[in-house]
Amino acid sequence: MAYKKLGRTGVSPEICERLKRHQIESCQNLLSLTPLEVMRLAGLSYERVLMLLKSVSQSCVPSMKTALELWKEKADLCFSTSLPALDRLLQGGLPRGTLTEVTGPSGCGKSQMCMMLCVLATLPKSMGGLDSGVIYIDTESAFSAERLVEIAQSRFPDYFASEQKVREMAGRVHLFRELTCQDVLNRLKLLEENIILSKAGLVILDSVASVVRKEFDTSLPGNLTHRSNLLGKEAATLKYLAQEFRIPVLLTNQITTHVGDRGSIPSGQGDSVYVTAALGNTWSHSVNTRLIVQYVDARQRQIVIAKSPVAPFAALNYTVEKEGLCLSGNDNQETLHEGTDPGLQPIRVRTGFNYHLTQPFPPPAQALL
Repeated sequence: MAYKKLGRTGVSPEICERLKRHQIESCQNLLSLTPLEVMRLAGLSYERVLMLLKSVSQSCVPSMKTALELWKEKADLCFSTSLPALDRLLQGGLPRGTLTEVTGPSGCGKSQMCMMLCVLATLPKSMGGLDSGVIYIDTESAFSAERLVEIAQSRFPDYFASEQKVREMAGRVHLFRELTCQDVLNRLKLLEENIILSKAGLVILDSVASVVRKEFDTSLPGNLTHRSNLLGKEAATLKYLAQEFRIPVLLTNQITTHVGDRGSIPSGQGDSVYVTAALGNTWSHSVNTRLIVQYVDARQRQIVIAKSPVAPFAALNYTVEKEGLCLSGNDNQETLHEGTDPGLQPIRVRTGFNYHLTQPFPPPAQALL
């Protein structure tokens, strides 16, 4: 709540403008100052400063809700993924007001899932959508407008039969390409205003790991601490925004090699060197829900619910098609009763597939013709 902009706490535009000249824009910025400092910067009397600080402090206090109130709001607490078995396990879909992470190796469909959810968020509520805008922060230049349109027209051909509907959908997806850690931090500082202006009901950061891993060599002294502090700031800001606007926030993550004890994983499944989610165990506690995507074979992938406050540890097979992610079978569900620490959950990667070509390659001489 401390990240809330002063303009949204009832502070007058005139005072907000005065404070903004001194880079004081959020509740946290203001409440970090003494009354005397606020008097000098805002040009207010001591009595008015005390009233201002009290008002801003009260606006930062999280509102209390009973379990009964939350239970009554259950129908509005999730955003459907349009994957029935996954929605059923997650008790409705991606939870609003929290952070959901999708992690896995390249090529498993993380960005495909993000673009599919972009389409879903713009749909009318009668179709299971949010009837809202989307903010998409792309740190890997992986977003494709052409692919977004293909998913929309393939998944909902009747609704997106007209070019006007396609244009309306694409116009509600607001893309920001941020390629450095500082760019991402600056964008997150402006995100509150961006959400209001775009009427966003979904925020996507694809990916949280990309720029961090490029800029922080954790083998150097102090870098791991700096990286953890940066990720902590990002998580705190995104959690505030998710809770303040009651929207789902989706993050994608990468993979890394882990050396150590595999905990509850049976020893027959491999040695102590394995692939797991990047950014470490501390980061894994920053997200509320972790979905792992991994390889099954050349065509099939698998989504694993590795961490969730409501869902069991479970796995679902899927393929990536023109219309986005499609579950294999009607109710292809496998509940795994033995999980492990979400930060150490092993992930299957591509180790080599045998592809059968329908026609052999022509000899070099023919290939030149």
